[in-house]
Amino acid sequence: MQQRLFWAGLGLVSIIFHLSLIFSGLVPNLISRPLHMALALPWAFIFISNTPAQRYSGYVFAVISLLASGWVAFNAEALGDQYGYITEHYQLWIAAILLLSVLEMARRSIGWPLPLVAAIALAYGLFGQYIPGEFGHPGTPIGSFLGTLTIAEGGIWGKLTGVSVSIVAIFVIFGAVLNAGEAGQGFMNVAMAAAGRLRGGAAKVSVISSALFGSISGSASANVASTGAITLPAMTKLGYPKSLAGATEAVASSGGQIMPPLMGAGAFVMVELTGIPYQSIMLAAILPAILYFWAVWAGIDAFSLRYDLKGISKDKQPGWRKVAITSAFFTLPFGVLLWGMFGPAYTPQYAASIAIFVAAGLLFYTAKGLASKQILLQRAEDVCINAGRQIAMIAAIILCASIVIGVLSITGLGIKITSLILSGSGGELWPAILLTAIACLILGMEVPTTAAYVICISVAGPALLQLGLAPLQAHLFVFWFALLSTITPPVCGCVFIAAGMVKENWLKVAGSAMMLGVGLYIIPLAMIANPSLIKLESTPLLAIAAAIKIAIALYCISFAMIAPQPLIKRGLLLSVGSLMIFGYGW
Repeated sequence: MQQRLFWAGLGLVSIIFHLSLIFSGLVPNLISRPLHMALALPWAFIFISNTPAQRYSGYVFAVISLLASGWVAFNAEALGDQYGYITEHYQLWIAAILLLSVLEMARRSIGWPLPLVAAIALAYGLFGQYIPGEFGHPGTPIGSFLGTLTIAEGGIWGKLTGVSVSIVAIFVIFGAVLNAGEAGQGFMNVAMAAAGRLRGGAAKVSVISSALFGSISGSASANVASTGAITLPAMTKLGYPKSLAGATEAVASSGGQIMPPLMGAGAFVMVELTGIPYQSIMLAAILPAILYFWAVWAGIDAFSLRYDLKGISKDKQPGWRKVAITSAFFTLPFGVLLWGMFGPAYTPQYAASIAIFVAAGLLFYTAKGLASKQILLQRAEDVCINAGRQIAMIAAIILCASIVIGVLSITGLGIKITSLILSGSGGELWPAILLTAIACLILGMEVPTTAAYVICISVAGPALLQLGLAPLQAHLFVFWFALLSTITPPVCGCVFIAAGMVKENWLKVAGSAMMLGVGLYIIPLAMIANPSLIKLESTPLLAIAAAIKIAIALYCISFAMIAPQPLIKRGLLLSVGSLMIFGYGW
């Protein structure tokens, strides 16, 4: 009990710190960003420790890392005069502690792959001058190399960390507040009322609820665990094949990372990398995201012809009064968020901060009236712990990815890889897109989607831009393809989780997931072939027309792949669908 209160208190400190940055004016980056890391350290090193050895080593790491990050924040003004160059011997030790701590934070939070990539990048930066040929580099003085990464507004304190501090953390808090109340039940009730009685209704409920829940969670695995706990038993009880039930939840939940507003932190990173306003990115991303869930819906319809997929009986569906009451728990905060961004045109983080207070006010209520004191305290604890833990996990990912981006910038390796893509593709767009897609898939297999997107766009983005893609096209394409590994073997995280929940062979689940999730493979390519699809803000009618055309094509392709029918009809449907997408672009 005391431990839980401690972590709730620490989470509250993190919430107050990040919200105060929004309302207190400008705080120097070399103060706010190291403090952001300092608040994340106990969660990464102690909270998630499972063994005594992890816990004791975590205490050591947490203490020395807190001292190092605190030192940077305390000496921010003096460090600004060093221009990223380490002048004292002890500062080398501080730099080493910070980099090692970031690698270990990421390893404990998300496993080996991303910190391993970052460690290889560091090794390249330190010893790349000994590599012969064009992929070596001239070498950088160690004081300059480590200083740029650790005591200047680059490296681990760069733009990406700034996004984590000022925007992502706010939306994570927003999601935590919504999830602690009855918004999740509201999502489920709306989905049940909208699709429960239809053919394949239980699966379609999963699609709608995952789209709604994913819009605030931004985490595919969290989406599977939360909505899957309700939809998977419902599907299996109605006789759905376990492989299809698991695939439906895995594919629908993966869409949470492409569904505005949160998009797994990707949208906010995109704002920083492209300079395009968040509202514009959200409008550009919404039609492709809807098309993704439409493709899953079409796939379920096609599977309904192969299996007898029943709807949910009327007596198990919520009444309209209950739907109306519970839906208010998410429509009110969402309404305030959208009003803030598109009415007075506040910044996304400021609008989200206002929405947080509205959502926090709703925690005092349940669908039956005022919440009891016990429920209220439980919800407050949940908000603080979940927000603190999630902010720390995203900080670990972004800080680690920032090492890679920093090394690419310092050594010029990014430019060399860009040249390699250009030469390998023969200067042609579609071969370059294929090479980029393969790179995204491979990197995304073990690296979180946002980190995979950041690394891939840093090395492949310039090549795609040189070959004629608009910046937003290139960024959305790479971001979508970084998500492929959630459902694509051999490493498919969402499939593994869903397969475990339904107790089915993961390969069977993956096979069904790839058919249901065909939109994840096709829609990014459709964005390239039909540029107007992501221009809802500037040419809304043309964007909607392109979306309708692609929606029809996806329906044809899904039925060709899944529904039982003659081979000639399959070929015809595939041909029509492909021609509609790639034959004539809008």
